[in-house]
Amino acid sequence: MEISWQDLPHPELEMQTLYSLLALRNAVFIVEQNCPYQDLDGRDLERDNRHILGWKEGALIACARILAPESAQQPVAIGRVVVAPDARGLNLGYRLMEQALMSCAHHWPQHDVWISAQAHLQSFYQKLGFRPQGDIYLEDDIPHIAMLRAAETASL
Repeated sequence: MEISWQDLPHPELEMQTLYSLLALRNAVFIVEQNCPYQDLDGRDLERDNRHILGWKEGALIACARILAPESAQQPVAIGRVVVAPDARGLNLGYRLMEQALMSCAHHWPQHDVWISAQAHLQSFYQKLGFRPQGDIYLEDDIPHIAMLRAAETASL
């Protein structure tokens, strides 16, 4: 499947692109997962945060948000990782994370990468070099686990 990938800092997000990524996140995280939460947390458009976008035939089918580290000692955070329902089963989750990790390595090479993973996806993220940090916790009534990938972890 031919996917066009973009790695954009928030100032380069055009209005239609921002609308598409917010609509995809809303469709999956709020509607499909039946989880009312405040997706618009103000972090999409702050500091040096970035967005990884996967497009197929003009439709956004995968995206993730990268939060820049807040200090030299803090990790980069990848979140809001989502694949459109009609694009699942095509290995896009792995390809999306691969793009996100390449962006982290390029923009913040000395920083570890942190995620708050849905607990049922722990083995998926472990295959990408992430290691669990602590116990499973509830985030918006969904079991999650903090996971960290060391900066020196070999590239994919």
